[in-house]
Amino acid sequence: MFLVETAKGNFEIETYPGDAPKSFAHVQDLVKQSFYRGLRVHWSQPNSIGIGDPLTKNMTKKNEWGSGGSGNPVGVKETSKRKFDRGTVVLYYRQGFQPTTADSQLLILKQPNPSIEGKYAVIGKVTSGMDVVDKLEVADVIKQISIKK
Repeated sequence: MFLVETAKGNFEIETYPGDAPKSFAHVQDLVKQSFYRGLRVHWSQPNSIGIGDPLTKNMTKKNEWGSGGSGNPVGVKETSKRKFDRGTVVLYYRQGFQPTTADSQLLILKQPNPSIEGKYAVIGKVTSGMDVVDKLEVADVIKQISIKK
């Protein structure tokens, strides 16, 4: 389980390590390295939010937000058979790019999105604090993500 601490409150993600093992392990390693500490929400729409771009630490690069990563993509194509319901958390790759380029960006669904089912690796689902996810906007700070035992 991951605990995500934000400027607007906290939320928890129940993790699914067996769905996409390499993708999950990659994100878990980034969490252990405190990669997400201080990053900002780079995408916020009525249906989803995006986090995990290190370029968000620099407000002057706002027009580039959503294009950055850790520099060490997963390198494999993993997808999940789970339903993409409200609260689903996926390891995201940019449209027009290959699934093997998925790196550090996480997409959290605020509404079901069956149109992307089977295209991304599900790493978990928000199990508490979805009201916090609903409030997050572009530039809101992710204080940190930690592993909760």
